[in-house]
Amino acid sequence: METDLIEKMPCHNQQLNNSESPEHAAKHVRFARSSAAAETCQDDTEPCENQTMSDIQGQIGPQLKLLPLNDQIRELQTIIRDKTTSRGDFVFCADRLIRLVVEEGLNQLPYSECTVTTPTGHKYEGVKFEKGNCGVSIMRSGEAMEQGLRDCCRSIRIGKILIQSDEETQKAKVYYAKFPPDISRRKVLLMYPILSTGNTVIEAVRVLNEHGLLAKHIILLSLFSTPHGARSIVQEFPDITILTTEVHAVAPTHFGQRYFGTD
Repeated sequence: METDLIEKMPCHNQQLNNSESPEHAAKHVRFARSSAAAETCQDDTEPCENQTMSDIQGQIGPQLKLLPLNDQIRELQTIIRDKTTSRGDFVFCADRLIRLVVEEGLNQLPYSECTVTTPTGHKYEGVKFEKGNCGVSIMRSGEAMEQGLRDCCRSIRIGKILIQSDEETQKAKVYYAKFPPDISRRKVLLMYPILSTGNTVIEAVRVLNEHGLLAKHIILLSLFSTPHGARSIVQEFPDITILTTEVHAVAPTHFGQRYFGTD
C-alpha cells in the first residue's frame, strides 16, 4: 500500500501535466482591450490578446526568465495593480511577490555539491551556494527588494546605485554608486521592481561594467516588465539574465510611490 502511494505521487522535480484540465490552463490576458488598444496591437513588438507569455519570451530571447504562473502569483499581481488597494495590503503583497522573485533568483546562482553528516550519523549528499554573491539595488524603488534578499541571505552584501531619468528626454543619469570593492569578481543580483523603458537598468549595468563586472554575471530581479524594457536591456547586454513575473505593455509604474507612501 505504501509503495503504491509513493508511485502515484509526483517527484518534487517532476512537472504536473495539467494540459488536459482547462481549469488549470494559464491565463495570459490581463487587460480588456479597448478600441484604441486594438488599433495599436497591430504592432508585432507589443503583446497582443492572442499572444502567450511563451510567445513574448520567444521574441525577447532565453535571457528572459519568467516565474511559473500560478493563481497565487496572479492574485498578488492583481492586488498590486488594483488602484483601490490600501497601502498596507499593497506593501504586504509586494513583499510576498518580491520574496518569490528573490527565491527564484537564488536558484540562478552557481552552487557546488557537498556532503554533510546528519544528527543520526548518516552522510547526506547536498549542495551549497558558492561564495562571492551580492545584491545591488537601484534606488529608490529597488530598495523595496532589499529586505526580501536579506531574509533569504542574512549576511549578503548589498550595494546601491542612484539613477534618475530626465522627464522630457528619458535619459538616465547616475548620481550615486557604492559597491563592494571586489564586485568585479562577484555574481550580482540587480534589483529593480518595474522595467518600463529599461533606460535606468541599462545605465546601471554600464556603471557595473565600468567597475569590471561582466553582464553575464548579472541577474536582474524585477516584478513587472514591459516588452520594450526587457528587449532594450537584452539588445544592449545580450549576456544578462532577466527574471520577472510578468511581461506586459502596461506596467504598474506607481509601485515605488505606493510602496514608500509618497503617492
